[in-house]
Amino acid sequence: MNIVGIEAMNAFGGTTYLDVMELAKHRGLDLTRFENLLMKEKAVALPFEDPITCGVNAAKPIVDGLSPEEKDRIELLITCSESGIDFGKSMSTYIHHYLGLNRNCRMFELKQACYSGTAGLQMAVQFILAQTSPGAKALVIASDISRFLVAEGGEELSQDWSYAEPSGGAGAVAMLISETPYLFQVDVGANGYYGYEVMDTCRPIPDSEAGNADLSLLSYLDCCEQTFLEYQRRVAEVDYQHTFQYLCYHTPFGGMVKGAHRTMMRKMVKAKSQEIEMDFEERVLPGLKYGQRVGNIMGGSVLLSLLSTIDQGRFDSPKRIGCFSYGSGCCSEFYSGIVSPQGQEKLKQFRVEEQLNNRYHLTMEEYEELLVRSNEVKFGTRNVKLDLDLIPGTKSLSEDKGLLVLEEIHEFHRKYRWL
Repeated sequence: MNIVGIEAMNAFGGTTYLDVMELAKHRGLDLTRFENLLMKEKAVALPFEDPITCGVNAAKPIVDGLSPEEKDRIELLITCSESGIDFGKSMSTYIHHYLGLNRNCRMFELKQACYSGTAGLQMAVQFILAQTSPGAKALVIASDISRFLVAEGGEELSQDWSYAEPSGGAGAVAMLISETPYLFQVDVGANGYYGYEVMDTCRPIPDSEAGNADLSLLSYLDCCEQTFLEYQRRVAEVDYQHTFQYLCYHTPFGGMVKGAHRTMMRKMVKAKSQEIEMDFEERVLPGLKYGQRVGNIMGGSVLLSLLSTIDQGRFDSPKRIGCFSYGSGCCSEFYSGIVSPQGQEKLKQFRVEEQLNNRYHLTMEEYEELLVRSNEVKFGTRNVKLDLDLIPGTKSLSEDKGLLVLEEIHEFHRKYRWL
């Protein structure tokens, strides 16, 4: 049997964050309802942070851990995002350059809303399985940011979209895919995918989004059920409650995941409320820990849930994780894999939780200023020089970690530098 999966994995959750309860109070949202959404913090992209810097900063620790020979075997680089910076030029070209990868490498970008990260993962898995270049590796980076500018919609795309601001995050997840899956061994052929046309959420113009929150929830729940039923048809003797020791979901916000898990447990297992609550805390909650601190990073959301599960779960023995990925519009997939105790140890070397703990806590005044200043780097910006000292204290954080930042845009060409 062919073996393939994630050799190494890391996440970057930004350098600054905002307490979303403070934001909810500031915006005058319904706090009772807000508490049920299970959100805590959101990463906020500074003007000199973009999907490229996030992607590079997530991937660099992985690449730096490789020998020169191993690094040169990265022959496929896929960026997955709905925050692209150009209609033609892929972000992967910049990322490839700043990571110093071998020029004998395929590179391109994928877009399918929040499903893109899973699409990149599955494409990389098939590249490795094909064995057209034995021993090759693939680097998949899902990177997205929310510079929150909501498009004004009509009657169909304007229902209660105020809760998108607290949930919108910024960051990236990077994965090295190979035939030595030390971290996550994919269950080859165990996939249930499902999709159809629906106008639930979209980005009709580059720097904003619109959506129908109720329609989005219904589509998410429908796909969650249908992808698992398809997975069950393809894989013998699968039980939703007992086959998977952990479950990861695409996570716009924790409350949506909790509702989806409740629905699935009722439909698939006929479970009662108390049993569902216990199951949620044991199998799902570990995967929400980091998402609750970063926010929705679109294509990287389910991958961040997987990373959080591996980092926060109990792996005294090999355990199977089931993953549900959903992208608006829509396409979705349920897939699975095995994580061993050694895999958890390997992931902990990247100290993701420590990185989240060391971010800068924005005040509401600083956040409001960032909302204005982020217009400096909106889609199509031709020329701008970025102020790295915009928020006192944030530049030193980037310098301490040696992070990549966007320095300027000159005639549309983005120029970055390491701090």
